[in-house]
Amino acid sequence: MELKNKRMEEGAFMARRAAVLAGWPTGAQVDLDEAIAYQKAIPMKKRFDVTLRDAAARQATLVQPRAGVPLIDRHIELLRHLETEGEADLLPTTIDSYTRLNRYEEAEHGIKESIAQSKAMLNGFPAVNHGVIGCRRVTEAVESPVQVRHGTPDARLLAEITLAGGFTSFEGGGISYNIPYVKNVPMDKTLADWQYVDRLTGYYEENGVSINREPFGPLTGTLVPPCVSHAVAVIEALLAAEQGVRGVTVGYGQCGNLTQDVAAVRALEKLTREYLARFGYDCEVTTVLHQWMGGFPQDESKAFAVISWGSAAAALARVTKVIVKTPHEAMGVPTKEANAQGLRCTKQMISMLADQQFSGGRALEEEIAIICEETRCILEKTLALGDGDLAVGTVRAFQAGVLDIPFAPSRVNAGKILPARDNQGAVRLLDTANLPFSESLKAFHREKIAERAKAEKRDVSFQMVIDDIYAISKGRLVGRPR
Repeated sequence: MELKNKRMEEGAFMARRAAVLAGWPTGAQVDLDEAIAYQKAIPMKKRFDVTLRDAAARQATLVQPRAGVPLIDRHIELLRHLETEGEADLLPTTIDSYTRLNRYEEAEHGIKESIAQSKAMLNGFPAVNHGVIGCRRVTEAVESPVQVRHGTPDARLLAEITLAGGFTSFEGGGISYNIPYVKNVPMDKTLADWQYVDRLTGYYEENGVSINREPFGPLTGTLVPPCVSHAVAVIEALLAAEQGVRGVTVGYGQCGNLTQDVAAVRALEKLTREYLARFGYDCEVTTVLHQWMGGFPQDESKAFAVISWGSAAAALARVTKVIVKTPHEAMGVPTKEANAQGLRCTKQMISMLADQQFSGGRALEEEIAIICEETRCILEKTLALGDGDLAVGTVRAFQAGVLDIPFAPSRVNAGKILPARDNQGAVRLLDTANLPFSESLKAFHREKIAERAKAEKRDVSFQMVIDDIYAISKGRLVGRPR
């Protein structure tokens, strides 16, 4: 099937569903008409889109953790703890790695091992194996809206089962759940598979059920320049809207410089609305900031400082929600108690800053302008490469290095751009590679990196990149030579 950015016809969509649902026995539990009726009966207070719209109207910032364990009862216990002790506004169900790769037999083995050993033998919740019935046990057991968070290049069966199971938000996209996560999956395949997910979401929308969709903003989470993550977020929002999605939450991973982070969030919302309107899509837009996704200090007290800084950035940027880290981030899977601690820390900071405004002045406005200009360069070239078709253009943009995500494992990705911090800690580009920037934008990045090199009395080099990757885990933002 030739890839095009065109809404999938209902007949073709329904014909594809039979093969998708046959991918694992629990697919037989999905009855789309019954699932729509079930979704309509979910109380408004448990609907993700309703909660997000209300928060956006109040300019409030909601808190949401990451969390998932293999067994249903334990997962319910975990979510209830985060809801009550952690004071979470929104709840996740993080999916295990086997399910993300559609390896359901191994996920089934992980469930059995978890039961036998009385401890989690998977790093998340295997929703496909638990099926619609198991998913409904989870979503019915808590009072807050619940989202599916995963990392799946082919999420078609996962989407079918979890949406029928009562989840009201589904994360991911054809770029953001391919390039940062897997090595050998072609871009045209993931875009086509995610068209299916978005068409399924659109079908629910057309039948009176609002499902929130959230592209994964941080990508690799390692020094990703805002323009790169923003271009991906806008593309995935546009591709989703074409399939009938009516509510998107676009995301950004905290970089660490407060002015840049606030500017990035504001630029992201502005650009998403701009491009949706340009192509005639009527879509609700909300925002999410992911607290620092890179290396964390092992010391819990120092980890709380990193969490607090991300909380402050989220509050001052007025994002709709923030994805919260834990003080055990450097040590592996956190306990439910540590997860709740991160949530309460974030909630306290957001409450303290609720009445304060970030007055970034000229520096903030200049940063917003730079991010918007850079992002538009990437988006316009992507559209041009596809002769106006965004899906085709996205495939070609990765082939040309016009879209390029730093430190990604995918062979589809050029991996030629090199990010590094400037002298104030904002993420810039040491090498812009094939990004379609104007000469003035390229000069801007050269000057910012050169300014830092002069201050540190060293040459511009790849060592800066390495130093910056490890800086926060060592107690600094900028990787200065010692």
